[in-house]
Amino acid sequence: MKPKEQNETRNGASMYKILVIDDDEALRTMVCRTLTLAGFEVVEASDGTEGLKAARTQHPDLVVTDIVMPEKEGMEIIRTLRQELPQLPVIAMSGGNVRSGTYLNFALALGAEIVLDKPFRTTQLLDSINGLLARTR
Repeated sequence: MKPKEQNETRNGASMYKILVIDDDEALRTMVCRTLTLAGFEVVEASDGTEGLKAARTQHPDLVVTDIVMPEKEGMEIIRTLRQELPQLPVIAMSGGNVRSGTYLNFALALGAEIVLDKPFRTTQLLDSINGLLARTR
């Protein structure tokens, strides 16, 4: 399978497209702003149904998804992406409740490459994304 060509920025550098799926608007906005400032193209979705549709139509290079959401939860997103787009890297994030560790372990078992416990530092997110993208180049 031929590697996906990256979108070109105005200065000719490669730009990766990241899909961010989270129902928490404040966190989603913070993540999207962080990624945009870091030079990524960002697509955002506020729930799992919207996120799967975006993954199928927007062709992101990586997905960052929350686990606990209305509509389709992150577990279903990960499972569906592993079936439909098995090479697409996924970072799962969860937190704020006593079960977040269990959710994150389950996300790894379903195929997420990296899990982040909320709250996390933006440097953790960026390091995780850059590390995964470096492996897929």
